[in-house]
Parts: sequence; structure tokens; C-alpha cells
Amino acid sequence: MLLSQGQNKQLLYNVSDLPQTLMSNPGAIVNFDGHFGIPLFSHISLSAGSSGVNLFDIFDDSNPNVNQRVTSTINRLTSKDYFTAQEQLEILSMGWRLNKDDYFSAGIYQEMDLFAYFPKDPAILVSQGNANYINVPFDFSHVSFTGEVLTVYHLGLNRKIDNQLTVGARVKMYSGIFNVQSVNNTGIFLTRNTPEGPNYYRHFAEDIDVRVNTSGFTTLRDENQTVQEASKDLLSKSFFGGNIGVGIDLGATYKIQNNLIVTGSIQDLGLMFQRDDVENYTYKGTYQTDGIEPLFPGIGPSGAAFPYWDEFEDEVDRNLVDETLNESYVTWRPFKLNASLQFRFGEDCPPCDYRIQTKKIYQNKVGIHLFGIKRPGSLKYALSTYYDTKVIPNLRIKVAYTLDDFSYTNVGLLLSTQLKKFNFYLAADNLFGYLNLAKSRYQSVQLGFQFILNK
Repeated sequence: MLLSQGQNKQLLYNVSDLPQTLMSNPGAIVNFDGHFGIPLFSHISLSAGSSGVNLFDIFDDSNPNVNQRVTSTINRLTSKDYFTAQEQLEILSMGWRLNKDDYFSAGIYQEMDLFAYFPKDPAILVSQGNANYINVPFDFSHVSFTGEVLTVYHLGLNRKIDNQLTVGARVKMYSGIFNVQSVNNTGIFLTRNTPEGPNYYRHFAEDIDVRVNTSGFTTLRDENQTVQEASKDLLSKSFFGGNIGVGIDLGATYKIQNNLIVTGSIQDLGLMFQRDDVENYTYKGTYQTDGIEPLFPGIGPSGAAFPYWDEFEDEVDRNLVDETLNESYVTWRPFKLNASLQFRFGEDCPPCDYRIQTKKIYQNKVGIHLFGIKRPGSLKYALSTYYDTKVIPNLRIKVAYTLDDFSYTNVGLLLSTQLKKFNFYLAADNLFGYLNLAKSRYQSVQLGFQFILNK
């Protein structure tokens, strides 16, 4: 099983005192009557990771030869290795209790999500050539990446069905700012030994079909556009002035016993219609040649150098078609899955309050959390175990260990404190990675400021 952690917010999941838990599970238990986030500061999330390489591998001074370091890194990586970066900024966040069973929430946030597999074969072909890879195919399906920047508008409802079951749903409208996608590419490039043929080598480009879809980029390339016009264009795209989409989150919490609960959710089950400011780049075709030697031009009948390289380029262009199109396309959001089992212990005297969904209050919680995210070609997973406790009434600490592709020592910490109605939280993953960021393959930090109301 391949384990990953892109956009995993396991430190905020199942924290019933924080409104952000509703964003990962709209059916979470809600232990407050209202919330209002400080605009632009209620939730800030940044993360970046690489499954197979870190900065130290490239910039290690012990080997002064940069080319050797790069070649060594390329040879070590596989087409299953990947790079990921995410950013999320909550612009507006609010919620209030409609009655003893229903809690309504709404907000706006901006999100960036980048994901790319390492293009192993094309990287070797470009950096090292094919001289050492005779009869070895170079696979262009290794080129696979997605990226998007969008604004999300959402409305959610959390309902307590009975003392055991709480469910929730969140409807989302997506306003696309930028999008880039290149998936499901095909084709190989192969060089074979043909000593009995007209030349010693024969080159094959078979069923090449590479496509890169983009939206939102072409207007920014307008050199005549002023900064004010570019800013206006970006703002317009953020408010449904460009490409749009719809999605939904679903979630539930079920109390098996007073101190044992199970949860599950799905986020961003939705799609985007990329129709505005669209540009597509395609490269496709099948071609073979018996080996023109472009590095050693011959002499033509008139004594002038024969233009082998120009002839080679022209022949390739005639057989492998390079086109720029303006065709609309549809992208699916990278949906996310969550599931958890939590055991609670350490009883405290409960107040007489309808918000409390059990007959007892537990100060300590331990659990396991499974996270999954849809990426090109497969689902990626992460598995966490955690301990959550209130050290004092106004200070919550959650410690989690996550098994992922980036580190075997990924320990994360959440601190959440509340002074009267004002709440501040800070969460960070892979704490040991901060000791030497150059050698770390993954880092994530989340923080927020908000007002939480309890009647």
C-alpha cells in the first residue's frame, strides 16, 4: 500500500472544540453554539513534500560536481515518486446553532493544489540521452501532473439525529482561477540495434499522445495588460468570472458506546468546467527513422554542408504533430476520504448542557485516523494514530504519529488555547524535520484565529 499525506489535516480532524473540524467532516460532533473567524486569519495552511528527494541531495557540498548530484538523484527516483504542494487561506468563516440539533456554517476560502509524478523516462532522455539505453523504451506516460488555484464558497449543515448519530453535508461552489493538467499520456521512444539495416540504429516514436490542458493563463501573458488590469482579472475569476464547478462534502459520527466513536467523511466530491481562457497543447503521432546523423553533417554535391539537422527536424515535425488548441475540458476535484476510530477516557463532571452528546465528558482521547486522496492513477493514503487531551480547561494538546511516504518519524503537534471567546490554534507536522529543513522531505503548518461562542 502506498502511503501519502497531501492535504491531510489529521491534527484538526475530530477536534470537536474547533470549527475547522467541520471542514474535514461536516458530520462531526459540535460542542459550541457559534463561531466567527477573523477574516484571512481564521485558517492558514501551508504544506510541501517530495516522496523521494530533498534539497540536501541536490545542494550537498560534499560532492562539488552538480551534474553528478543531479544524475544520481534522477537515477534514484522512480516514476512512482512525486512532488506536492498545497496552500489554503480561509477568507471568511462563520457558523451558528439553529436549534439544539442543527448547526449551520458557511464561508469562503482560497486553495492551491499542485501534484506531479516524477517523469523518470523523459528526464533520463533529456539529461543523459539514449546512448546507454539501446533497446530500452522511454515511456511518456510518466508525464503526469495537475495543478489548480481556485476560490471555494460553501454552506454546511450539521444535524444530531439522536444520542448516537450525527450527520452533515456541505455544498460547495468552485470559482477557478488557474488550472493545468496533463494526465493519461501515452507513447514510447525506442532505439534499436539494426546492424543489418541501412543504418546501425533505428529510432521509433510509437503512439505518442501527450496533452497539456490549461485555463486562466493566457490573459496573464498579455504584455499590454497593466498591473491594475491583471489584478482586476484575478479578482473577477475569484468571484465566478471564469471557470466554475460544484461539489459536496458528506460526513457522519456514530457513537458505538459512550466512550467509543467512529467517524467517516468524503470531501470535494465535485468537478470543474474549464471553458474560459482555455489553451491546450498536444504532441502526437507515430514515427520511425533509420538514423540520420545530425551531429556529423556531410558535404553536398555543391560542396556546401548538407543541412542534416534541419532535415531531421522537418521530418519529425511532419510525423509528430504539435498543435495549440482552445478546447474546453472537465476536471475532477481531488476528493478526500477520512475514517477514524476513537476511544475516550478520563471522566470529568459534565455540565447540564444540551450540546453534550454523551452522559459523560472525557478529557483524554486516543484513536486512529485513515486518510485518502485521489491522485492521477490511484488513491494515496496516510495512517495516523493520536493522543488528544486538555492539559488545563483552556489548553488542548494533540499529538499524532503519521505513517507516510515522506518520513518514518512524522510526529505532529496541535496546540489550541482559548481566552474567553477568543481562540488560537497552531499545528505542525513532521516536527523532527524542522531540525534540518534541507534534509526534510515534508513540512506542514496550520494556524488560525477566531471567536468561538458558548451560551
